[in-house]
Amino acid sequence: MINESYANMISNFQVQSIQSLYIEPRFNGQKLSSATGFVVKRADEYFVITNRHVVTGKHNQTNEYLCKKTAGIPNELAIFHNLKDKNGGWVERVEPLTTYDNWPLWYEHPTLGARADFVAVKLANLGNVELLPYNLDLSEKVIKLGVTDKVSVVGFPFGKKTAGGLAIWATGSVASEPKYDHDGLPILLIDCRSREGQSGSPVLVYRSGSDMTYYEDGSMLVNGMPHFNFLGIYSGRINSESDLGYVWKASAIRELIASIQ
Repeated sequence: MINESYANMISNFQVQSIQSLYIEPRFNGQKLSSATGFVVKRADEYFVITNRHVVTGKHNQTNEYLCKKTAGIPNELAIFHNLKDKNGGWVERVEPLTTYDNWPLWYEHPTLGARADFVAVKLANLGNVELLPYNLDLSEKVIKLGVTDKVSVVGFPFGKKTAGGLAIWATGSVASEPKYDHDGLPILLIDCRSREGQSGSPVLVYRSGSDMTYYEDGSMLVNGMPHFNFLGIYSGRINSESDLGYVWKASAIRELIASIQ
């Protein structure tokens, strides 16, 4: 799904480092916080996926304001996209989050609604942008995954970026049985020292190829090539005292995108 000419320019870093996008929820141009998002595609439409609490400005469970100093509610989302045909360049594009009479412009999960801490925002302001969407279909070979196995949260902790816009990889481990849902929701728990700014980060099962990779179908990869699976979206820690964090599963994101009319 990545433009071939653009892909040929990427040689010094992993493409997933630019698939994560730095984003800023704003109110009338004023920055309220920083977060992470990523692009998915459906037919000829593109959406950025991030957490619901990022676009509402409120904690998704307690409804408390996240920016206590201003009690700011964002009405626009600044997205720092990859610049078209320029490896290592980024361009800011702003998408509205509400209509003129304050109706939300984001899409929520068709059955979970506000309970699900992730949303889709349709992208319209895409001039001179190179889109690098994640593939949500089921065609990828599935890497075998169990508790304690390593996962990566690829985002922008505290708004920090490398070389202008490259995401930072945080390493964690699977903390709950991945084939089961946590709290009756499509959630996986991970143990990762993630922090502010990583909300909305894609969570990956990434294997560099330095070790043997095992797949759920019983096969193995032994040729040293890297491989990854998209696991879901990170939405923060279970509380401020713990490094356990929520990952909303890729299957739920697929359901959201499929439901958009």
